[in-house]
Amino acid sequence: MNRIFEASDPVFERHISSKLEQVEHALLESTRSEYPFVSETSRHLVVAGGKRFRPLLVLLAAEFGDSQLPEVIPAAVVVELTHLATLYHDDVMDEATMRRGATSANARWDNTVAILTGDFLFARASQILANLGPDAVRIQAETFERLCTGQIKETVGPLDGDDPVKHHISVLSEKTGSLIATSGRFGAMLSGCNQQVIDTLTNFGEHIGVAFQLADDIVDITSDAQQSGKTPGTDLREGVPTLAGLIALTQTTPEDAQLRELLARPLPDQREHALALELLRNHPSLHEARLEALRWADEARRTLEPLPDIAAKETLIALCDYVVSRSG
Repeated sequence: MNRIFEASDPVFERHISSKLEQVEHALLESTRSEYPFVSETSRHLVVAGGKRFRPLLVLLAAEFGDSQLPEVIPAAVVVELTHLATLYHDDVMDEATMRRGATSANARWDNTVAILTGDFLFARASQILANLGPDAVRIQAETFERLCTGQIKETVGPLDGDDPVKHHISVLSEKTGSLIATSGRFGAMLSGCNQQVIDTLTNFGEHIGVAFQLADDIVDITSDAQQSGKTPGTDLREGVPTLAGLIALTQTTPEDAQLRELLARPLPDQREHALALELLRNHPSLHEARLEALRWADEARRTLEPLPDIAAKETLIALCDYVVSRSG
């Protein structure tokens, strides 16, 4: 598991690390099946690691209430299972070959196995949710609707008259921000926080989620497979726009003509894909995309101002810095 947080208080850091270990154990248990092959496929991405960003946010949000309440750890498991399920499906749609430094499930087995494994993980998340109460079930259903809507909007693209950049940000809010917002909401709600704190941490999650995805898209352009743990330039290959590409497409200078032509279509050809990556890595639009990620992270940081000054708040602020530093 990739470590993504450090707390200035070593006691608090050990406390959260212990909670994350409980989440990890529960994830392995929740992906166990009576059918060994299902256990193998379901645990494929669990054992590959990951940042566990969403469970961490659940745990940190719960620190503003009673973090010892029994619903907190299961809620952290639910959001990670949901996230993992979407990754199985995403890799099928993207025809990805790597995920978290390992062979993707669709490449190791096939698309059918990957899709059904994602469905299995959604089912397991639903089973756990049933014990967290009807409000949690409703929130998860609303989140899942936003996840699906965001994916459809990305697939269809902006409608006539839509601003492509605004459309793209709305896709990120739904595809990524929605589940991270729910992570903050679950942590606060299921630890007994009042509505103001719940709303604050939900809002924080939405903003940090968009910043997280903007930064992730930049990393997809700038890093190699060893750094990112997945095939670089996947969105570029599939013709899926990211913010840097959308900004580059608005440029009208003659020297940008070749990049604009490449960005306007999928790039299955390895030579064209490598050329587009190189051009985009050296284009000013990449810097503009970084600035937009910074703006969303700064807004996330500002939403935390009403919260009490405890170790969890300090760590959430540090997460804002971590998210955008990855893109630098």
